[in-house]
Amino acid sequence: MPLAPQRADVPVTIDESKCIDGCTLCVDICPLDSLAIDESSGKAYMHVDECWYCGPCAARCPTGAVTVNMPYLLR
Repeated sequence: MPLAPQRADVPVTIDESKCIDGCTLCVDICPLDSLAIDESSGKAYMHVDECWYCGPCAARCPTGAVTVNMPYLLR
């Protein structure tokens, strides 16, 4: 069971109620392969805590389910 979906302090959070089952747009665009699809739910989640805060995952999501949590010092 992945730990990232239950945590609020990861760089990228995915709203599972908005995430489309089987959609891989955010996973495909991530340059670090930080996102993955949960095989049991078909939803995206952040499986590693590494992120460049580049934002294409959020920009590419058609439903707005992906949020990049920018650290205060990077804003």
